[in-house]
Amino acid sequence: MINSKVEKAINEQINAELYSSYLYLSMAAYFESINLGGFAHWMHIQAQEETKHAMKFYGYVFEKGGKVTLKGIDGPPTEWKSLLDAFENAYKHEVKVSGLINSLVELARSEKDIATENFLMYFVAEQVEEEASADHIVQRLRLIKDSNQGIFMLDREMGQREG
Repeated sequence: MINSKVEKAINEQINAELYSSYLYLSMAAYFESINLGGFAHWMHIQAQEETKHAMKFYGYVFEKGGKVTLKGIDGPPTEWKSLLDAFENAYKHEVKVSGLINSLVELARSEKDIATENFLMYFVAEQVEEEASADHIVQRLRLIKDSNQGIFMLDREMGQREG
C-alpha cells in the first residue's frame, strides 16, 4: 500500500508532468505560428514524453494500491520574445521539474519507502537528460544569434528528432 504523503506528492507530480506537456505543446504552437516546423516537431515530441512521464506516475500509484486524483492544469504562456527565450524557459522549467523529482526522492527516503525511491531513480536520470537537451539548444541558439541561415539549419535538424 502506498504511503498517503507519497501518494499526495505523486499526484502533484502527475499534475506537474501534465503541465509540462501542456507547456511544450504551447511552445510547439508558437513555433508553428512563426513557420518553424522543425522546432514545433521537437516540442511535439517533448510534449509526448511529458505525457508518458505522467502516465508512469499514474500507473505506479495504482500498482501500489493508491488513488490518482487529477487537478486542473494552469494555462501555459503562449508567446515568447524569441526562440532563445522559449528554450531558456524550457531549460528553466526542466530545472524546476528536477527539483520536484528530487523532493519526491527526499520524501520517499524520509518515509522509508524504498520501492518509491527505486521507482523515482528513472526520473532522476531522465531529468539529467532533459536538462542537458534543453541547455544544448540554448547554447546553440546563443551561437547562432540572429543568423537566419543558422536558425533554418537548426530548424531542419530539429525536425529530424525521433520520438
